[in-house]
Amino acid sequence: MTNYRPEIDGLRALAVLSVIFFHAGFQSFSGGFVGVDIFFVISGYLITSIILSEKQNDTFTLIGFYERRMRRILPALFLVMFVCLPLAWLCLRPNEMKEFCDSLIAVSVFASNYLFWTQSGYFATANELKPLLHTWSLAVEEQYYLLFPLFLLFTWSLGKRLVISILVITALTSLSVSHWGAFNKPGVTFYFLPTRGWELLIGVLASFYLFDNKKIEINKFLNEVFSFIGLALIIFSVFNFDLSTPFPSLYALIPTLGTVLIILFASQQTYICKLLSNKLMVGIGLISYSAYLWHQPLFAYARQVNYGELDNASLLTLTVLVMVLSYFSWRYIENDWLINKITNS
Repeated sequence: MTNYRPEIDGLRALAVLSVIFFHAGFQSFSGGFVGVDIFFVISGYLITSIILSEKQNDTFTLIGFYERRMRRILPALFLVMFVCLPLAWLCLRPNEMKEFCDSLIAVSVFASNYLFWTQSGYFATANELKPLLHTWSLAVEEQYYLLFPLFLLFTWSLGKRLVISILVITALTSLSVSHWGAFNKPGVTFYFLPTRGWELLIGVLASFYLFDNKKIEINKFLNEVFSFIGLALIIFSVFNFDLSTPFPSLYALIPTLGTVLIILFASQQTYICKLLSNKLMVGIGLISYSAYLWHQPLFAYARQVNYGELDNASLLTLTVLVMVLSYFSWRYIENDWLINKITNS
């Protein structure tokens, strides 16, 4: 198992708050959708670090990997889906109810990115009313992690250098297709794994590097500089990108490279590491998965009830409610407390 890095949880907090404030409609966070891209990089880094550690200790198994992914993803996801059901009956019109039922099925098999691609573009106004729209990113991740361990299983014997070369070529190809598609096929490019995979692979490659080298050997001043640049790139994206930004494309390199710079250079002595490692940021980071799951359904159903109009006070109240629900689902569902309680009773 990799050593715990609290600044990664701080990055998660930054990512989830950006997404929540973007979906809430706060105009200052016009590029908050890049929080998903930050999550992709973090996920690629963390999951690969765990796999590499297990490969080194000869404890890695496909069954064990997939079991951990299911235990990590499914309990909280199914809870949110369960809570969404009665609210859907109360709030949705018949045609919307049909779409919602379709999304329940798609989410259950991690294919919601395909479903929402067929319905409308991600930034379409109507999507504000779809309770499970945000699960498209979970589908991309799980499709990736269905394939990535199999890739390592079949290529590991070829040697790490060749494996990394294949990953670099794949990432560059994915980025090239992503940039072309953002201008020519924006819908499919936004939602699909082949044009999102490079973001996960940036994190994967960072993990390969740090697994062998622990940290880039560089002086403290440059660590400060590069980690600061990383945070600046993320903040720039969140506050300067908007719905007119072709995405994902080369523009997506700004937040993703910013994330990688923090992963690589934010050592414990750096100011950025200390900033991201404060208790508030780490606390939000720990509940970030649950917060990501809860925010869209709450906003969507509230907009259904209020005919799409929510004032800032309502949005802030809903955001607080998201955090409260997220804490309880993190504490009692994500950490398996309830599952273990039922199993042992």
